[in-house]
Amino acid sequence: MNTATESYPIGTPGTPWGDEERAEWLSRQSSKRSYESEVLSVIERLRSRFDVEQYGRLDYGTERYPLMAIRSRDWRDDLPVVLITGGVHGYETSGVHGALQFVDQHAEDYAGRINLLVAPCVSPWAYERIHRWNANAVDPNRSFHQNSPAEESAALMRLVETIGDRVVLHMDLHETTDTDETEFRPALAARDGKPFEPGDIPDGFYLVDDSESPQPGFQQAVIEAVEQVAHIAPADANGEIFGSPVVARGVIQYPLKELGLCASITNAPYKTTTEVYPDSSRATSEQCNVAQAVAVCAAIDYALEVEVECHYK
Repeated sequence: MNTATESYPIGTPGTPWGDEERAEWLSRQSSKRSYESEVLSVIERLRSRFDVEQYGRLDYGTERYPLMAIRSRDWRDDLPVVLITGGVHGYETSGVHGALQFVDQHAEDYAGRINLLVAPCVSPWAYERIHRWNANAVDPNRSFHQNSPAEESAALMRLVETIGDRVVLHMDLHETTDTDETEFRPALAARDGKPFEPGDIPDGFYLVDDSESPQPGFQQAVIEAVEQVAHIAPADANGEIFGSPVVARGVIQYPLKELGLCASITNAPYKTTTEVYPDSSRATSEQCNVAQAVAVCAAIDYALEVEVECHYK
């Protein structure tokens, strides 16, 4: 795509979108896959082994989307909580299916040691349209704050508000794709009336730590586990990944709460955002799902060894 904002087909260059532009954008969106058949059906099959609950519902026009969470069946108030979220950005497929794969293949390994809470598809409307935003052209992953403009974000915050102080680990599963550069960042620039500044898409897996409370040992433990199944994104010529300085191999940092990111919604001492590159010639969709599941396992193992055994004996 041309690097100028003018190349985006909606809006006037330099002018933020109003209701008319948002309506035009919405009219261009169409369903490309099924939340019911690809996600809800998988959750339903897990119901025999885990507790499943509806924690909210999205109403967009005539469409209704139940928001579903999966809990440990042996939930105990004396155990710490691990929170796993996926699909905050609906187009980031392995975030959703990596979370579900972890539950199906690995979650029972931690029974009796942690309480597990998984919201595998936070943004089902966007999942169906393979999009970053919700139907109101709002990015849920910049909306985790008071008076959130995104019901996806508000519903998840309501789900965890009573357990936030007991969450020891939060893994938020994401992807960085080629469409970040060809569609989503140009759309963002157009929506906000700003120039589009192109960047490079990192080839490989990386993590986003919290710059306000970094946990370098934890982040590296996850990187070391994932590199057994997927390649790690290298720094670019400027020592950066996606415009942020690389603070350790495969790790960058954002101020999570300041940006309203999902990984900021609890007081967990260990939290990270995973980023997988599904468009790499060196990775398949299945490898991306596996990388997400391995990252979750490595994170839980680290938290159990370093944190939980010290505080929850």
